[in-house]
Amino acid sequence: MTADPSADHSARSAPTRPAHAGVEAERVEAGYLEKRRLRTGTAGWLLLAGLGVSAVISGDYAGWNFGLAEGGFGGLLIATVLMAVMYTAMVFGLAELGSALPTAGGGYTFARRALGPWGGYATGVAVLIEYAIAPAAIATFIGAYVESLGLFGITDGWWVYLAVYALFIGIHLMGVGEALKAMFAVTVVALAGLVVFLVGAVPQFDAGNLLDIAPTDAAGASSFLPYGLIGVWAAFPFAIWFFLAVESVPLAAEEARDPARSMPRGIVAAMGLLVVLAVLMLVFTPGAAGSAAIAESGNPPVDALAAAGVSEGLTRVVNYAGLFGLVASFFSIIYAYSRQTFALSRAGYLPRALSVTNARKAPALALLVPGAIGFALSLTGQGAMLLNMAVFGATVSYVLMMVSHIVLRRREPDLPRPYRTPGGTATTGIALVLAAAAVVATFLVDRTAALWTLAAYVVFLAWFALYSRHHLVASAPEEEFELLAAAEDDVR
Repeated sequence: MTADPSADHSARSAPTRPAHAGVEAERVEAGYLEKRRLRTGTAGWLLLAGLGVSAVISGDYAGWNFGLAEGGFGGLLIATVLMAVMYTAMVFGLAELGSALPTAGGGYTFARRALGPWGGYATGVAVLIEYAIAPAAIATFIGAYVESLGLFGITDGWWVYLAVYALFIGIHLMGVGEALKAMFAVTVVALAGLVVFLVGAVPQFDAGNLLDIAPTDAAGASSFLPYGLIGVWAAFPFAIWFFLAVESVPLAAEEARDPARSMPRGIVAAMGLLVVLAVLMLVFTPGAAGSAAIAESGNPPVDALAAAGVSEGLTRVVNYAGLFGLVASFFSIIYAYSRQTFALSRAGYLPRALSVTNARKAPALALLVPGAIGFALSLTGQGAMLLNMAVFGATVSYVLMMVSHIVLRRREPDLPRPYRTPGGTATTGIALVLAAAAVVATFLVDRTAALWTLAAYVVFLAWFALYSRHHLVASAPEEEFELLAAAEDDVR
C-alpha cells in the first residue's frame, strides 16, 4: 500500500471528513500538487550515504569537544558510546520506516501514520527546529575557521554567515541533483582532511593527555570522570554532535531512485562510517594535545596538531579541510530543513506558499524563510548555545519517531516493509529510552537555551491548534496514506 507523492490528486473529490477529532482536511484547487513537485529519481544509495555523512561531518571538526568541559574524557567517552548505540538503533528503525513510507516528510510522515496529525506535526516541527538552528551553529564555527585562516582579511563573523547562507541556498535553488553532487564532492574533501589529521595526530598520541582535567568534588569524580557521574549525562548533547542529522536521509525519499532499497543501504552505510570517525576523533584529538586544551577549542583538530608541534603545512591543510567539513554539513542541513518545511507546508501544517517549487523543482521559500531565521540566530555568535538548542529539537523528534516505529509494528504488522529493523521494537525501544534521557540532558547543559527552544516549540504547536489543523490538504501524500489505511480498515 503506497501513495504516489508526485501524482496530482487534487481534482478528485477529496474527503473532508476528519480522520481524527478536531482535525479537518479540505480540497484544494486543481494543479495544487503540480506546483509542489520535486525532481524524482535523482539520488542512488551512494549519494544518500553521502548526504548522511555530509550532514554530520562538521561534528568531527568542531562542537563535540565542548563535552570535555562537561564530562571530561571519560564522561564524553561513555556518552559517545551511549549515543552511538542510540543512533545506530534509531537508524535501523528509520531505515524500515523510510522504505515503507517513502515521502519527503521523513520522521513527520512516520509519526503522522502512527500517531495521527498531532503526533506527525509535533515530530515534524521538532525536526524543523533542529535543522533550522543547526546551520546557525555551524555558521559560527565556519566564521571561526575563516578568521583563523585569515581568509579575505575577514575578522567580523557576520559577513561570513551572510555569505555562506546566500551562496549555498543559491546552489540549492538550482536543483537537487546539482546540490547533492556538490555536497558529495565537498564531503570527500572533508573526509580526506580527517585522514590527514589522523596521520599527524596518531604519532603524537599520549594516553596521559586524555586524563589531564583535574577531578572536581562532584559525586563519583575521578581522573577518568573529573566531573563525576552527572558529567556523563551532561555530555550527551555534545556526543550527539558526532551523529546529529544522519536521520535526515529519509527526507530525500521522493528524490531517490528505488527508495525501498537505496534508503536503508544509504543511511546504514552512513552511520557505520560516522561511528568509526567519532571514535578516532574522540581518542586522538585530546590524545595529541590534552583534554583540558581541547575542551574550549573552536578548532579542535588544528589546535591539537599545533599543540603537538606538528608541521605548520600539515596543520594548515587540516584547517582548510575543516572548513570543507563545516561547509558540507551546513550545505546538507539546508537541504534537510527545506524538505521538512516543504512536506509540512504541502500538507497544510505550515503556510502552503512555503512548498511551491520553482522551475528546477526546488522549494524556493522553504529554502529562504528558514535560512533567514537561521542567519538571524547566527548573529548571536553563540555556537555552543545554538548547538544545544538544535539538540533539544533533535532529541524530541527521536523520541516521537521511535514511538512511531513501535506503534506501527504493533498496530500495522502487515504494512509492507522492504527492510525490517534487526531486533524489531526492542532495538527502537533502546533508542527511545536513550533519546528521552538526552532531552533531559539539554536542560543540564544550558537551561536557558533549552527553555527558549521549548517556548518556540510551544508557539508552533499553538499555530496548529488554532489554525492549521482545520486546513490540512486531503490530497497531500501523508494524508493520502491515512485515507488509504482507513479505506483498508473499512474493507476489513
